[in-house]
Amino acid sequence: MFLALRVLMRTVHVVAASAWIGGSIFYLVALIPALRSGGPAPRVAAEVAGHFRQLVNVCMGLLLLSGVYLTADRLTTTSLGLAYVVVLGVKIAVALALFGLAIYQAQEGVSRLRRERTRLWKAVPRLILGLGLVAFLLGALLTALFEG
Repeated sequence: MFLALRVLMRTVHVVAASAWIGGSIFYLVALIPALRSGGPAPRVAAEVAGHFRQLVNVCMGLLLLSGVYLTADRLTTTSLGLAYVVVLGVKIAVALALFGLAIYQAQEGVSRLRRERTRLWKAVPRLILGLGLVAFLLGALLTALFEG
């Protein structure tokens, strides 16, 4: 029973992270350049952004749920070294930064004018992608430390 739940949570965690980061890659590499080249009408662009925001919100919820479970499971199942705990702490900090950036980006109350003038606003998609890739790398390192 516990093994099945552990496998399910791990799968949910990896799929949610993959969907978010994969979507971010698509957003940066395909969608933004297409929109800048006079692609879809603004209404279509807004609808795509809204659907992507919904996907990110679901992924964030699933990542929080599965991440808390996996952290508790690992920390109570076995004795882990200091390296594992430090890497886990860094990964949690990276994840919190990712969530904060995603919430900042999704703010409806931010005016269009402010969005266009703020360097942070323009850098957020790249920051999210970069931090997401770092989180993936840290996850792989945690797995290696746990199995080693």
